[in-house]
Amino acid sequence: MNLQNRIINHFTDSIQTKQDALGELCELIELASQRMVVALLDDRKIFSCGNGRSAACAQLLGSALLNQFDRDRPSLPAITLTADAVTLTAIASDYSYEEVFSKQLRSLGQSGDVLVTYSDGDHSTNIAKAIEIAHHKNISLICLTGEKSEAISAILTERDLEIRVMSNSAIRTHEVHVLITHCLCDLIDHQLFDGES
Repeated sequence: MNLQNRIINHFTDSIQTKQDALGELCELIELASQRMVVALLDDRKIFSCGNGRSAACAQLLGSALLNQFDRDRPSLPAITLTADAVTLTAIASDYSYEEVFSKQLRSLGQSGDVLVTYSDGDHSTNIAKAIEIAHHKNISLICLTGEKSEAISAILTERDLEIRVMSNSAIRTHEVHVLITHCLCDLIDHQLFDGES
């Protein structure tokens, strides 16, 4: 296969995965944005976390809320639990890597806040620990997962909102998570700021 065919395959696979997700996830994305708006209107915070590529999604969400997504508007309270290397490495060194998100959430999170987690696979014990803290503290959960995220799905309750991308490719799942993040940011701006462009 020549290089251009490989490029075409990447684009084609990505488009197909996104089209499949659109049919399955549109309503869930809308509900997630509404939950986040309710929290923000109640002076609550949006937390986010993830590992590896998923950490990039978490930081994308936090940055777009705290700064801006697509237009100038007031900052929104967002904390990315993956962003502080000093805190992450201190917790990992003094306790364990499994505690890097839960320890922060235990200290900073309050009832009515929202935690958005990103996971494209099943190696996310630190995400699971953060979910446990969110349940304990009555923090609303929005979990972006993938087809292989069985361990995360298994600990969610009926109150939690799971947006699961059914792809066996972590790369394709991540691409859809980025698009979902963009949708959430746009919908939040639209609902909070009268839909003005």
